Amino acid sequence: MTHDNHNGTGRATADPTDPEAGLATAEYAIATVAAVGFAGLLIAVLKSDTVRGLLEGIISSALSV
Repeated sequence: MTHDNHNGTGRATADPTDPEAGLATAEYAIATVAAVGFAGLLIAVLKSDTVRGLLEGIISSALSV
């Protein structure tokens, strides 16, 4: 059985009988939350004195060549 998934406005509409309807949105939300968490962790690591010292050493040696 085929369904016409248009509501007359030219926009596609979700099939209310589809058990997976809305899953893509949930997956994007989870990926966004994970990306924000990873970004926060990365910022915390990059602000640490140890990493800052390593980066300064790498940059200094690269510029002195």
